[in-house]
Amino acid sequence: MVKEMSASNTITKTVWQYSKTLPEDTMEFLKGIALDYSKVKNYTYNRYSGIKSLGRLTPVFDIMSEVRHSGIRTRLGLPSAYFDPAIIEAVADIKGMWGMLKNKIGTLITANENLSDEDRVYLRTVLKLDKIYAAVLCRENYEMPKKAEGLDLDVERLNNLLRRLTRKHLAKPETGSMDCFSIAPSGYAYRNGAICIASRTAGQRIPLPLKDDRICDRQIRICIKKDYAALAIPVETKIRKHKDYGSTVYIHIGYQDMFTLSNGNIYGQSLDGMTSQETQRLTDKNKGRAKMRAAYKHSMESGDREKAGSIESNNLGTEKYDRRKEKERAKTQTFINTEINRMFAEEKPERIVITKPVTVGKTKLQSKSANRKITRNFNGYVRERLSFKCQLHSIELVEINSKGTGGICSCCGAEGKRQPDGFWCPDCGYKATISLNGAKNIEKKYNTKKVRAKK
Repeated sequence: MVKEMSASNTITKTVWQYSKTLPEDTMEFLKGIALDYSKVKNYTYNRYSGIKSLGRLTPVFDIMSEVRHSGIRTRLGLPSAYFDPAIIEAVADIKGMWGMLKNKIGTLITANENLSDEDRVYLRTVLKLDKIYAAVLCRENYEMPKKAEGLDLDVERLNNLLRRLTRKHLAKPETGSMDCFSIAPSGYAYRNGAICIASRTAGQRIPLPLKDDRICDRQIRICIKKDYAALAIPVETKIRKHKDYGSTVYIHIGYQDMFTLSNGNIYGQSLDGMTSQETQRLTDKNKGRAKMRAAYKHSMESGDREKAGSIESNNLGTEKYDRRKEKERAKTQTFINTEINRMFAEEKPERIVITKPVTVGKTKLQSKSANRKITRNFNGYVRERLSFKCQLHSIELVEINSKGTGGICSCCGAEGKRQPDGFWCPDCGYKATISLNGAKNIEKKYNTKKVRAKK
């Protein structure tokens, strides 16, 4: 049984559990549940992701009750153990969609030179208050936020701007995944080395024999594989506290070297080599597969169905391709986690300072290989794992704005030059890697900000 601990002393992490090979009828049942699960999510998206539902996404139980009374659960014959998590997950996705939209609009507000500081205060205040934001979008009356009272504003002009930006950037979520679903604790029980999950018939359960004896009492995510199921189980892990951790570490997170510290230490030095090698392998592999697809198409058009069948059965499958790709990804993820652990053990940080991720101005490059490399870069995963492990080890993670940490000389503060072979300052002659200069700038900026805060 997963041991319950106080929330302040634990952190939740996900571990994977696997079923044994499942019979064909069980696999068909799982696929049917996953299909109906996605239908419920899409129904919720279509009904509640519009502007009229913005102010009523909380509490989720009201939405759950409305969807249940719509009759979709009865039509699908989906047990509540799957139905309720589908709605909760869909509403969470909708909230996330609105959160990303607000961040986007906030960035555009900052960049709009035609807005005064008072205009920006009003717009940002409205974005934070869902009910007022919804009233603005739906052209309904609302009470002026206290923070915006007394400001010199052209409210109608600002509201029209907010409506235009929302219409332009609002995108409804949609699930295309039909190979996974969540199940509530009431929908499963353990018996004879198997997890028995709710079936569509009341009182009956479908057994999934497991490869290990771990059991859980929380919501579980079930992912459907070729002939087995993978279960994502949340477990509580005790937070560790280290008395000998006392330093502050300033880190530049890069693409070539994973971590460059302001003291000159580097961790994850071969990360770029690993990802570049795999990117090149995929590029070469995809070229070969493209040739095979062209040969298959030519054989079909010329009527040589025997050759087309041979090409299709021996070259166009994705099972080995996906398995190798996933193996290489897992290998890289293991390397990243190992390097983070090594950095903790050697640096013993009490506090880690990094810059916030920069997401503005992303564009698609003309080079397919460059785009593939960007798509496969593990920067987001590195940040996610660093954040999780900092929580696990009671390390404070501080994110500062990246402005002024890239092109400025960390030695004299003048504008320097970022060159292919590193950073160079024409004023003082300072030379270093771009990453090291960035890490030193992060240290200077953080300490300067801290000194100003004390005054």
